[in-house]
Amino acid sequence: QVQLVESGGGLVQAGGSLRLSCAASGRTFSNYAYGWFRQAPGKEREFVAGIRWSDGITHYADSVKGRFTISRDNPKNTMFLQMNSLNPEDTAVYYCAAAIMRYGLMFTLQREYTYWGQGTQVTVSS
Repeated sequence: QVQLVESGGGLVQAGGSLRLSCAASGRTFSNYAYGWFRQAPGKEREFVAGIRWSDGITHYADSVKGRFTISRDNPKNTMFLQMNSLNPEDTAVYYCAAAIMRYGLMFTLQREYTYWGQGTQVTVSS
């Protein structure tokens, strides 16, 4: 079992920044991949960014490329999402998730991820 706890959400004005954290505990292994997803009101949950824990290889949704950065702190088993140049369309509940790494893993697919956090609200005002 892997437990994931997100933090760092809040209210920010358009153009501002937030840094989300996801602390992992339990059976954490270097052969996991981690991802950030978000769900806006009335919309389906969508992929935001992912990272392969072992070597730090990253993936991003087109909508956040150049604005968001995913990273990890290995000794602390913590993943981060630095979000810059936020706009109201980024308003959503943000979830972190963990997937057992395998060849051909599709970072963008929710079904690849076994463990999920409870989510943290990000609200961007115009």
